[in-house]
Amino acid sequence: MTDQALRHGPHGQLLKARLYKILEAGHSHDWQSRVFEAAMAALIILNVIAFSLETVPSIHDQHVVFFRLFDLASILIFTIEYVSRLWVCTEHPPFRGLSPLRARLKFARSPLMIVDLLAIAPFYLSFLLPMDLRVLRILRLLRFFKLARFSPAFNTMLRVLARERSALMGVVIVLMGMVIISASLLYLAEGDRPGSDFATVPEAMWWAVATLTTVGYGDVTPETPLGKVLAGIVMISGLGFFALPIGIIASGFMEEFRRQDFIVTWGMAARSAVFNILKPDEIAEVLKVLKARTGPTGSIISVDGEKPGALFMIGSGEVEITDADRSHLAPVRLGEGDFWGARSLLTGVQAETATALSVCDLIVLDEEDFRKLARAQPILYSRLRHSISEVADPFAETDERSESNAPIA
Repeated sequence: MTDQALRHGPHGQLLKARLYKILEAGHSHDWQSRVFEAAMAALIILNVIAFSLETVPSIHDQHVVFFRLFDLASILIFTIEYVSRLWVCTEHPPFRGLSPLRARLKFARSPLMIVDLLAIAPFYLSFLLPMDLRVLRILRLLRFFKLARFSPAFNTMLRVLARERSALMGVVIVLMGMVIISASLLYLAEGDRPGSDFATVPEAMWWAVATLTTVGYGDVTPETPLGKVLAGIVMISGLGFFALPIGIIASGFMEEFRRQDFIVTWGMAARSAVFNILKPDEIAEVLKVLKARTGPTGSIISVDGEKPGALFMIGSGEVEITDADRSHLAPVRLGEGDFWGARSLLTGVQAETATALSVCDLIVLDEEDFRKLARAQPILYSRLRHSISEVADPFAETDERSESNAPIA
């Protein structure tokens, strides 16, 4: 039992566990988590807007009291959030074996917690150290980076940049080399000219940066024929060079999306009884032929009698299943981790009609992909076929209950 449980009893522990789920667990289906994340993201954006408006003297002077109160309220909310995250961090599975103090010290050193601290630290430091008001306002922009905690897109971008940092660092090194080489060439071509803007290599670097980045301010231009030829080469090189980091980042985003799709699909597949007898490496092979599918609320996902048959596994959402051959049985409701269509996949004809009762995330193994697996991995196909034939269909339990309640002749 944690120190908070001893101090506050079961009610305090329940509050702590609930607060952990709201602050850290990130359950998208939890309305309280969604409201909290939306409110914090809105507050961060409003802080950035307020910072911008405060730099306009007429607006700042007219609403100085409002801006001051808004800043104090924001600091209070961000401080409560920071302290609350420190309090509930002992609920994190990696920290549960540590003492509360050690867990909190370790959690406070995490990147997102450092960002949270930097967002509120300038306000409190202003009471201890003399700080220029303009500097203090600029430091408030650190609150913008708190969006990384509430924005999946922002997090994705940071992961891509972190993963591709080696390639991007190589691009930066090449860029520095191109700037130095371009500046040196223009220095050799134009440096001897009286009143030249390329009298030294450092002076020529400004032109090289503006040219390679295709900005081209035009404040510094070569005038000799040789200088113009070299400038043309530098311009063309700049166009090709800046396509390189764009390609690296775009490739990183595609790889990240594929990785996320794989993780989601793996999680959905690993929860299904269909793959119980398969090893992790075998499941990975099966994932190559699985397809992701989303079913909007009220949509017909599969129709009884259609060809080819397919096996459907539910990652999230709820589905209602009916079977024309067993119309005397009540429809069956399936949820996360359930499946239907095992018999359909083996016979090639869909045996159930499925209707989405809510938005559903599904993974599908259809007959065509099942046969591709048979050709590519015959041993794995045999094991998977055996597993599918062993699992019960959605109506098995209802059938057994119906037979047990049937009158004895």
